[in-house]
Parts: sequence; C-alpha cells; structure tokens
Amino acid sequence: MKWIKTALMCLLTISAPAQLKKEDVVRAIDQTARYVADVLIDSAGKSRCDYNVLEGKWYPYEVPWHTGQAVNALLAAYKVTGNIHYLDAAKRGGNYWINMEIKDDPKLNGMVRAIHGDVLGQDYYVFATVSDGTPGIYELSRVTKDPTYAKVATGAAKWMLKNMYSPQMGVCYDLIDVKTGEVVKENSPFWKGKKKQELYDVSRPNTEGSLFKDAYEFSGDTAFRNAFILLCNSLIEKQGPEGLWMRFTPNSMEAHSFHPRFSLWYAESLIEAFYLTKDKKYLEAAARTARLFANTQTEEGTIYYDNYTNGRTPDKGSATGSAVSLAGIVWIKLAEQGYTEFNENIEKSAVWLMKNRFAENHPDPNLRGAVLETRTRFKKGKIWLTNRDIGTSFAVRFLSDYLNYKFK
Repeated sequence: MKWIKTALMCLLTISAPAQLKKEDVVRAIDQTARYVADVLIDSAGKSRCDYNVLEGKWYPYEVPWHTGQAVNALLAAYKVTGNIHYLDAAKRGGNYWINMEIKDDPKLNGMVRAIHGDVLGQDYYVFATVSDGTPGIYELSRVTKDPTYAKVATGAAKWMLKNMYSPQMGVCYDLIDVKTGEVVKENSPFWKGKKKQELYDVSRPNTEGSLFKDAYEFSGDTAFRNAFILLCNSLIEKQGPEGLWMRFTPNSMEAHSFHPRFSLWYAESLIEAFYLTKDKKYLEAAARTARLFANTQTEEGTIYYDNYTNGRTPDKGSATGSAVSLAGIVWIKLAEQGYTEFNENIEKSAVWLMKNRFAENHPDPNLRGAVLETRTRFKKGKIWLTNRDIGTSFAVRFLSDYLNYKFK
C-alpha cells in the first residue's frame, strides 16, 4: 500500500488558476492523447483497458467499446492539434474494430463480435458494447473519407435493428448468446440473483453512442432515424424526476445507486436528437440529467463511481475521471445551446483534469500521462485496484471540446 501512496503522490500537480491558459490546455491534450496512442492502443489496435496498479498488469474489459472510445479521443486530438500520429493510431484502432465483423455465421453475419468480457465472460455480445464504441468508428470515416469503417458499423446497426429492437416497447434487448446466436429475451445474466425477471431486466432504450442516428446519417435509411427518435422519446417517458433512468442496469432502484456515466450517455444521445430534430424537449430532458450531475460533482470537481439518490455518501475509493469529462462534454453541449447554468461545472471539470493526471516522468511507464480513473473492487480474493483507460480517453475528448468552447 505504501507503493500506491507513492504513486498517487506522483500525480501531476498544477495550481488551480482562475483562468486556464490555452497553451496549458493544448499541452494537456498532447500529453493525454500521446498516452492513448502510445500506451493504451496496443500493437493489434485494441485498447488495453484496465491497468491493475497492484500487479502492474493490463486486463481486457469490453474491448470493443473501450477501443472505439480511444479512437474517438484520438480523432478529437488530431482535429485540434493536426498531429498525424494521433490519426495513425486511430486508424489502427479502427482497423481492429472493423475486423470484428462476423462473416462466417448466417445467423449473425453483419454483426460484430462485441464480447463483453469481465462479469459476462466470453458468452455474450452486448448491444452497448457495440454502440458505445461506434461514435469513434463513424468519426474515423468522416475524418479519413474512407467509408469502410462506417459500413461495418452500419452493418452491425442493421443486424441489431432487425433482431434486438422492439418499437412497441421502446427498447432494444441487451444481449446475444454467442453459442446460439439468439437474442436473450429472458433471464439476463446481469441479474443472476433475480428469479423473476421482466422486460426491463433484459432490455434498455439503448441509445448510448447514438448508433442509429449515425447509421441514418451515413446510409440515408430512414428506418434508423425513426428508431433513434422513437428510442429517445422512450427515454423521455422513462426518465425519473431526478433526471435518471433508475429502472435500468447499471443503475439500481433497490440500492438507490446510479452509475457515473450511464445516464450521461443517454443525455448525450438526447442532445443528438435535438441536433437531428431541433425539438427542444430533448434538450430539456438532457438538462435534467446534467443538473443532477452538477449536484453530484464535488466542490473540487470530483465525481465518484458509486453515487446515491437517498443521500448516502459516495464511495470515495473510486474517483471517476471519465465521468468528470463526460459530464463536462454534456455541460458544454448544453451551454452552447444557452444553458449557462453549467459554466461553473465546466470549469471545475477542466481544472480537475489538469490537476489529476499522472506525471510524464512517473516511475511506472503504464501510467505516464494518464488521467486518474480508479476503480476499487474485491476480486479473486484480493483488492482489485485499477486505473482505467477510459479516464484518459474521455479526458482527451473533453479537453478538445473545452479548447474549442473556451478559446474560439
């Protein structure tokens, strides 16, 4: 534990200025993007995911969406810095992603091998494991003018629209059994201890990543547009008064707990629905979520992993840099539409990310330049302390957005 304390003391420390300087933000983008390109993306092009600080080892965790997020981050950095190294790394990640396309199984052809890993092992493909990774894949086609990446993502979207979408219920089923190719419509392994499961235990509105919107804009197929709007309307119907979607995992009504990113992804998709329709009902629904997270953020800018709606104190063992960044991304998008109430929170996120990065001369090369994203769990009979890749991937996106927003 002494080593952990020493490692955390090596975090890059920057005094909190009243106004961050443009050159400091640009430098932070370069440092974090270089970490994504040179450390997080491995030689095969996939994200290395979770770094176990105690063991000094990397562990996979929903590799497809973590890789897609890394690609999206690298493209954001490339667009604001012009550094071709980030584009090359993004292509490497994109090539890995599209090589997951299934071509040898008539039942699943067009889908991608989006193995969940971690708690679900190798037995299931997961809707959100695909969709949370696709924004970077579509962006790669837009930036490179190469449609190959978007074609594969759209093929997966087509399979999912046909097999996992339930317009009558306003949801998409979560899982596909790898062995049978069947969509899981009963008894989700996400709820192993729950004997009687209902529709919302095996499905969600599943708009994370706005996959159907991107598929529509790439293909022109209005079936994707209609599905995206229907699911976003379903989000509004199912949103609680506090701005969350407590009925759906990984939120928990029983524990009164909510995940640090899940509802923010939904809010981000609602903003995308506004861009598509110009209907401000989507903005206001997103703002309800954004307000909840503004209240969740601490005075110094932290958002923790486990948060509660019943007043329980958050678990401070897991500081979630990705949530600090994703909340900031949502706040910036809303601020650009006139929601100036989030200005202070945007600045808190920016300063927090400037402060909470591992130094470039950190003794562990696996952490040099990374953003703090600790997750503490009890696993395999011991404390499982990781610093997760997504803290840095989301930070690059936020810092790039912040640069464009603050220093126009």
